[in-house]
Amino acid sequence: MEQQKCPNPDCQCNPCNCGPDCKCTKDQPCLCSGCGKDMPFSSVGGCPMNFPPMMKPPFGKWGGPKPCCCQINEPAPYFEAEAWSGADNDFAHIKLTDYKDKWVVLFFYPMDFTFVCPTEICAFSDAAENFAKINTVILGASTDNQYVHREWALRDRKQGGLAPLKIPILSDKSQRIAKAYGCLIRKGPDAGATYRATYIIDPKGLVRHISINDTPVGRSIDEVMRLVQAFQFTDEHGEVCPSNWKPGKKTMKPKAGDPDLKKYFEDELGKK
Repeated sequence: MEQQKCPNPDCQCNPCNCGPDCKCTKDQPCLCSGCGKDMPFSSVGGCPMNFPPMMKPPFGKWGGPKPCCCQINEPAPYFEAEAWSGADNDFAHIKLTDYKDKWVVLFFYPMDFTFVCPTEICAFSDAAENFAKINTVILGASTDNQYVHREWALRDRKQGGLAPLKIPILSDKSQRIAKAYGCLIRKGPDAGATYRATYIIDPKGLVRHISINDTPVGRSIDEVMRLVQAFQFTDEHGEVCPSNWKPGKKTMKPKAGDPDLKKYFEDELGKK
């Protein structure tokens, strides 16, 4: 189907996949493959910035963007944002490409000054040094602005705050990043906030893990660590990691008929 011309005179994207409600500008283009082609971590597929809840005419005529550009083994949607950096105790401008040689754990949480969120953020912060030992950085994000992040980050944990905080918290007040990663809450009293979403991005900029859960239940940081370690092991050794694998435990060679695989099944599953 022929690509429609974008009706927005300020849009510099070519092609633009936003649809008739495009809000792109020269300084803030969308993240679609057309205008992100020069970005090492640019997203693939259509632009996520203005997705409606469902694909329907006339929006469907605009090249068929998907509800979420973030897909496993595809380039992570590029982002840059203002943030409060706990490690530096100062504001910072953070780009995904700042970490192109590292593993990145990007986690979204609903909002500042809430209940479950500080338990997760403090747990991620306390684990940051252990993640750094395996070449991994932790980035938190919500749709609150960076000034609210600062006030919360400087408040003592005994009072529901985050201090001392050792990780950056990104401000996605435009909701552009949350939309690109598919975790924005669109309906209900929490609309405009995000679900508890976790993404693991490898040094090549590829998304290796996505998990999104509803807001009432917090995440296990130990499980996020385990997943990063498992992906790193498989990339280095070419073997696969079974359920509940941890460093030091047995892995599997993904080859049918392999005698070691047969022995693994006998030893690990046959005894149960």
